Amino acid sequence: MASQSATLAREMERLGRNIRSWRKISGLTAHITAERAGVSRDTLRAIETGRSTSSENLLAVMRAVGILAAVVDASDPIASDFGSRNLARASVERVRIPRSSKRIEE
Repeated sequence: MASQSATLAREMERLGRNIRSWRKISGLTAHITAERAGVSRDTLRAIETGRSTSSENLLAVMRAVGILAAVVDASDPIASDFGSRNLARASVERVRIPRSSKRIEE
């Protein structure tokens, strides 16, 4: 699925630009940010340019620039109307598609 890959690549680049902007707004050099995050400057550069990296490194850099808590808070389903309305679904052990429904491709 080329379109899905292209979409993810665009969003990774956008996230990287946002992280770089937060780093600069916070007055942090790339060297200091990488050091605080416990990653190499090459890894920081990869994150800031939207290249693939481990989730752990990405989260460490977000923590170093001060946005990790906000990102984690944004992922909280209770923070959205849809999530809070459908919170009971979170307690099910497994999501099953009803037999009468067609399987939707992701």
